Amino acid sequence: MRLMDRFPRNIFSTRGWGLLGAGAIFLLAAQVMGRRDLLALAIFVIVLPLLALAGTRVLKPRFQVYREFHPSTVETAATTTVLLAVARTGAGSGHALMEEKLPARFGESPVFRFPARSAAGGTSRYEYHLRSGKRGQFRIGPVTAEFSDPFGLSLHRHAIDEGDILTVTPAAVELPVTGLAGARGHDGVTATRIRANPSDDDVMTREYRHGDPMRRVHWAATARHGELMVRQEESVTTPEATIILDQRLASFPRGTHSHASASGVADADGHEMSTSEAFEWAVTAAMSICAHLSERHYAVRFLDTDGEPAFLHSPSAPEPEAEEYTGTAGLQSVAESLAAIHLSGPLHARRDTKGTPRRGSAAGTEAAPRPFDDRLMDKLAAHRLRGPVLAILGSLTPGEARDLAPAAAFGANAFAIVVTEQAQEFGEVLEKLRLGGWRAIAVSASTALPAAWSAFDQDEAVAPPGTADVRRGAGVRP
Repeated sequence: MRLMDRFPRNIFSTRGWGLLGAGAIFLLAAQVMGRRDLLALAIFVIVLPLLALAGTRVLKPRFQVYREFHPSTVETAATTTVLLAVARTGAGSGHALMEEKLPARFGESPVFRFPARSAAGGTSRYEYHLRSGKRGQFRIGPVTAEFSDPFGLSLHRHAIDEGDILTVTPAAVELPVTGLAGARGHDGVTATRIRANPSDDDVMTREYRHGDPMRRVHWAATARHGELMVRQEESVTTPEATIILDQRLASFPRGTHSHASASGVADADGHEMSTSEAFEWAVTAAMSICAHLSERHYAVRFLDTDGEPAFLHSPSAPEPEAEEYTGTAGLQSVAESLAAIHLSGPLHARRDTKGTPRRGSAAGTEAAPRPFDDRLMDKLAAHRLRGPVLAILGSLTPGEARDLAPAAAFGANAFAIVVTEQAQEFGEVLEKLRLGGWRAIAVSASTALPAAWSAFDQDEAVAPPGTADVRRGAGVRP
């Protein structure tokens, strides 16, 4: 058996290799002994496994695979249940050994037999559970099946479906309540009156409708119009918040890693995503802040540092060109968009002596678009003072901080989080932002997100920073 184990099992079974070996021996004996009957037997024994091999390659059994995830998208560290149904659609019978291919991060791939013992109506159903500690999109499957001929001489394994994509979204961290809402109510909304006519009475009244309480009848307007009039209802305007998400590779250079090589070849997960610990912190912060604001009825806009939709290049974004998200559906769309968002752009941007990215080289070649330029400012100006502006940034140069500083004037409040491993070295950057009106703090990937969020209510988040202030602003308590 040890000798037989050295032969490849994906072509012939042990029985098939045995027949081929016996055929070779019979063929040699026929040549030595000059016996035609041995020659015929040798040819038969050799041809039979070859015919079985051709049959398993040409006459492939046909199956239909149905795969569902519950829930369809899952947060990191949460469990999703995979429901798998396999049905035979072509002619054939017999048993098959099947395997559900999984990315390496999910552990050992499940193996099962078809048909299952509890198969009903020709469909076998299976169930297993998956959990991922990292966000992303992962291909689950395909199901591969190992088939054999009726004599058990040849084996063939092939995929019977293409697999499905499982989206793992970043999990939101619960944030403490802060003064971010500003002058808005506790629920994050502002009440305004609908004004249709210049008259004060008409501004606040409308025709009586069945079911209106009598206490809302406006008698002066009723006498003037000759019919019951009631005070106009108050409308509620939806507050807005803008989140600027930095996703430049040059802003998160330290500790950069990816689920694929620099050449773009995917790893065992089949999953390409350039990221770093600092960027993962930024993504979790974006998800958590969006969830925090959505609970307070905010409409949230996401932009990148160039003023483009933040999820324009996210492979998992349901609507890549969308900017504004509202309600539960909007929050879910943001979560899916953040699932596979990754760093992009050059690793090292060309900068002048003041730390400002150059627009072109000496040879006249065009450089990458300059961040925080007029395109971003125009987007912010279009929603001037409608709500807070929050910037989640990587390592900034003083020049970039100077360019971003005026953007604080477009928000009711302006908050900036700089994610870097050298928080103590960003005093000048934070000072330029704070002088422009931002409440700015510097954090590291090890900073607790709730502590960083609470720092916006502390004095050091708005005072001119020193090294000690930066450390306290990063959530390190004395």
